[in-house]
Amino acid sequence: MESLNLRLIHALQIDGRAPLRRIASVLGVSEQVVARRYAALCESAGLRVIGRLNPRPVGQTVWTLRLQSAPGASLGLARALAAREDTRWVQLASGATEIICHLVAHRDRAQDAPVQLLDRLPGVTSITAQRVLRLLKGGPTTWGALTCALDQAQRDALAPAFPPPAFPPPRLPPADARPSSSSAPSLEPTEPAGLTELTDLDHTLLTALARDGRTTYAALAAEARCHESTVRRRIAHLRAAGALFFVVDVDERLLGSPTTTAIWMSVRPSRLAAVGAALAEHPEVAYAAATTGRTNLLAAVLCPDDEYLYDYLTDRLGALPGIDTVETAPIVRTLKRVGTVGRHRNRPSSTRRG
Repeated sequence: MESLNLRLIHALQIDGRAPLRRIASVLGVSEQVVARRYAALCESAGLRVIGRLNPRPVGQTVWTLRLQSAPGASLGLARALAAREDTRWVQLASGATEIICHLVAHRDRAQDAPVQLLDRLPGVTSITAQRVLRLLKGGPTTWGALTCALDQAQRDALAPAFPPPAFPPPRLPPADARPSSSSAPSLEPTEPAGLTELTDLDHTLLTALARDGRTTYAALAAEARCHESTVRRRIAHLRAAGALFFVVDVDERLLGSPTTTAIWMSVRPSRLAAVGAALAEHPEVAYAAATTGRTNLLAAVLCPDDEYLYDYLTDRLGALPGIDTVETAPIVRTLKRVGTVGRHRNRPSSTRRG
């Protein structure tokens, strides 16, 4: 892929809603050139910017599920899971004999969510459900290995004016122990962090941004039937609260075609934080989370080939103290990614409605 395309993708990774004019200025080209490249990538590489809801700030719990099915039933079950609104990633693993998916449930219904899912999916022979306790990498945190085409000055110039979501969220001291200063940045929380209550307007905006994260404020206002200034304020509020973030979806085959492997690890509790922090620094790791269950650390690793994966497991992962067992499963097919079924090859319109 050409250098300018890679730099454009990297710019959108940093801020998916950055105006093309600002991106063009940072890249040192004209806005017309950036607009043409963006349209071409949408058409040829399936490039999309997607607005996503960060579960924890809005009172949602994430489960990671491993399902086994009767012979020949796995693909149909995976498609049924992908069609559900409460699933995120849905993948076939281990020679298409196993289904891996992420299920999102409201905190009040979190305990029953895997059971209710199993009741509605005939043909499942076994299920392992592990609740995500702490996200270590992925989701709102950027996976930098997709492309690193911009230098630090360019990254700083494109960084959005919102604090990146913290994992775990910062615990503020009691109110009487905080310094009283009127000079604190306006985006820093001034009250103990709590759940963000989603409004009807939020749901409308989130639905539209899940289709196209770069939908214009004017188009969003028309769809929500409110003033554009109201939409701007609400999106800014959701981003500042860490509840809304934007990701880039692009055909990885044009970036080197890495293969994905799911890795489940059993780590001694005293070493869990250290191992998780080390994994988050590995460029091969696209996702890492501490979970409940017999294995308590899950990672998704992208490697160019089997030899690279072997070296990663033996040299990088094997060198981390505290890991007692490791189980791997190659991903053979992804049916749902970043909350979206399939891949749209057509260019997303910035003013599309409905």
